[in-house]
Amino acid sequence: MNNIFDPDTTIVAPASGTGGAISVIRVSGKDAIGIVDVIFKAPAFAKATAGEKDKAGEKAEAKAGEKVKDLKSYKGFSLIYGEIRDKEEIVDDVLISIFRAPHSYTGEDSVEISCHASPYIQQKILELLVDMGASSARPGEFTQRAFINGKLDLSQAEAVADVINAETESAHRLAMNQMRGGYSEEINKLRDRMLHFASMIELELDFGDEEVEFADRSELKSMVEEIKEYTDSLTDSFRYGNVIKNGVPVAIVGRPNVGKSTLLNALLKDEKAIVSEIPGTTRDAIEDTIIIDGILFRFIDTAGLRETADIIENLGIRKTYQKIEQANIVMLLTEASDGFESINGSFTEIRNQTEDSGKSLILVVNKTDLVTNADLDKLRSGLGSIKAEYVYISAHSGEGVPDLITVLTELVNSSKSQLQPVIVTNIRHYEALKQCSSSLQRVLEGLDEGIPEDLIAMDLRQAIHYLGEITGEISTDDILANIFRNFCIGK
Repeated sequence: MNNIFDPDTTIVAPASGTGGAISVIRVSGKDAIGIVDVIFKAPAFAKATAGEKDKAGEKAEAKAGEKVKDLKSYKGFSLIYGEIRDKEEIVDDVLISIFRAPHSYTGEDSVEISCHASPYIQQKILELLVDMGASSARPGEFTQRAFINGKLDLSQAEAVADVINAETESAHRLAMNQMRGGYSEEINKLRDRMLHFASMIELELDFGDEEVEFADRSELKSMVEEIKEYTDSLTDSFRYGNVIKNGVPVAIVGRPNVGKSTLLNALLKDEKAIVSEIPGTTRDAIEDTIIIDGILFRFIDTAGLRETADIIENLGIRKTYQKIEQANIVMLLTEASDGFESINGSFTEIRNQTEDSGKSLILVVNKTDLVTNADLDKLRSGLGSIKAEYVYISAHSGEGVPDLITVLTELVNSSKSQLQPVIVTNIRHYEALKQCSSSLQRVLEGLDEGIPEDLIAMDLRQAIHYLGEITGEISTDDILANIFRNFCIGK
């Protein structure tokens, strides 16, 4: 993607999705209003409404087809009704919205054309605008111009795409907070504090021969420790923020024919997976999503875990272990009839695979409707000694499934309760914060070991650099290309 910003270019693209009755075409650039004016014709307007008199006392008369004034004479935030024409042919009746620089989304003169949603009409208007000198916008180019013109910082620009793609209330709330600058404000506060001390240290270097100290070392160390602790809390929040943004992956695992596909169907309230009494029916991972209490869950039904000589089934089992690695929550499904020893053995095996990864593990005892109350009480007594989340269900009848859903949502929400108000959802920000924390750690070590001030200043400057990458104070064409290429056209 070419990231060279040409302020002399006027860009155009549809700003609305497919479907519906009305579409919006957005034009932005120094010639936006003039270009649209060439193909737009407003109807004549009377100088006064019917029955009113003008200053001369005569009734106002409007000449049919007269264009009172062109678009260039309108102030910003004006709405004008009229026609888009190709020479004398009327293409559509439209509503024109005028935005004057710098009071527009991009910071440039902009026009939005609200027209009927006919694909022919949209394409015809776009062709006319290009013929008049506009260029087709690249993905994200409107938002990129907003960033370059200082209307948004880089983290806010990224949040625009997150707002558009938000699938849940939680994801929308996080994206809106970031787009409105709540996240940037926190980052800038940290950066400003470090800039102050970095400037003091570098000032000391200018007076090196005089052994003066402008930056109090104990105060500097206290500040760095505080900022590093906060930076680390932000990086820790990424695990939660990422699952809110992209969904919580939940792997349903267990031996064949234990009811994994039945449970998936019960959770989704849909016949998504084939259910059969034949072991090994599910040979590939089946995934689907559902929103529960504002949280997007991605449930993954996996191939049953067992020893088998079937090559295809073994491929599915290998994929099961891959899905366990990718999941945030692992649900081990067992049967109530398996008994305590068998269930405990399966649970221990999966726990050993997941305990060092930070994943949550839920033991789900299925088919409780197929055992006696006495056997179930005995099983409850044994499992009571296991330190784990466990739920008793019948996936077939649905009994206990609401309890399982409650456990799932509580696991996600308990992670949120331990976090700062600001939550990181972007992998680029996460990586920059990790680098910032490493630089701050070197500053602390340097202060303890008494290393030269120029090296401390270098590490402090690096930490400042990484925070600047988040908001776009420091950016490269590669960073911009990677961010804006994933935007939709028209935004």
